[in-house]
Amino acid sequence: MASKIRHFALLLTAVLGSSHTLLLSAQEEKAAAVTTAITREQDIQRVLNLTGTVTAAQAARLSVATSGLVTAMYVDAGSKVKAGDLLLELDPELAQLQLDSAKAQVEQVGSALKDARRRLEEAQRLIPQRSIAESVVRDIEAEVASDQAALHQAEADAGYRQGILQRHQLRAPFAGVVSSKLTETGEWINPGQAVFDLVAVDDVRLDFPVSEDYLAEIRTDTPVTFSLNANPGQSYPGRVATVVPVTDPGARTFLLRVLAQNPAQKMLPGMSVRASLKLATGRRGLVVPRDAIIRFPDGRVVVWVIDSGEGGPTAREQPVSMGLAFDSLVEIRDGLAAGAMVVTTGNETLQNGQRVALPAAKAKE
Repeated sequence: MASKIRHFALLLTAVLGSSHTLLLSAQEEKAAAVTTAITREQDIQRVLNLTGTVTAAQAARLSVATSGLVTAMYVDAGSKVKAGDLLLELDPELAQLQLDSAKAQVEQVGSALKDARRRLEEAQRLIPQRSIAESVVRDIEAEVASDQAALHQAEADAGYRQGILQRHQLRAPFAGVVSSKLTETGEWINPGQAVFDLVAVDDVRLDFPVSEDYLAEIRTDTPVTFSLNANPGQSYPGRVATVVPVTDPGARTFLLRVLAQNPAQKMLPGMSVRASLKLATGRRGLVVPRDAIIRFPDGRVVVWVIDSGEGGPTAREQPVSMGLAFDSLVEIRDGLAAGAMVVTTGNETLQNGQRVALPAAKAKE
């Protein structure tokens, strides 16, 4: 009988030991692998997202300075030109004839002036000998002065005709791309009539309409990043060039102009662009990574906090009150203290009191 009791006791001990081992194994299996971050205090920023347009620093609707018949076109829509390139020519025949006539007039008046000066020099040499009347000398002097004035007038007229002839050619005032051609060979055009639209594509800026509510907060040192709708996955740095504090009375907006800082992608005028500005709030606060935040349909917002214990670290659900979001961070206004460890990945299926397995680096912290 005693041997049976001893045998039963040994069997019970083995069963209990095995059960304890299975229980520990089950608890170990329930430890969830997570990654964590430490809450900290820092300056709080407000992010302002804007949508705008790439615009050219130079854009002009070109016209001719004189009337005439278009005889030659050297560019078309889409043509790239350099400053000074010839774009269009008008029929120069009549202007050339007028210039030739003006030059001939200059030569004629110049010859008359030269002859009057020669006669004046001769008359002045005869004055000491009293071989010529003083009135005759005065008449020749008046003739010289009159011829000089006539020469100046003829030269001015020739210069005018030369300018008119030069204006029968239209040249590019700056480098760019011809965005539209508004005339054709054989048309008669007049001064002020648009013939080309020229846009500079190498010097562009980003223009954004901004609500007047932000006028006082945007400065030239405000951090800016932007992305193009043509490549939304890539962002580039920019800087605030100017803020035009003149609002649109209807929209209550003002113009914010941003310059790109060596973007890797080519920007063309007319492209749509999005920008993100970081506005200083002037206060500090507690922040956690955006991934630490869990939102529920009923409006609750929680984070999972890691508590240390004898059996190892465990997760605890902690309701919080959020503030502003920026740079993948979220401001926590209430519910956490600085230095708390929060779960950033693996927090979707956690339960209160569940054991968690931390990465080695985090466990040491």
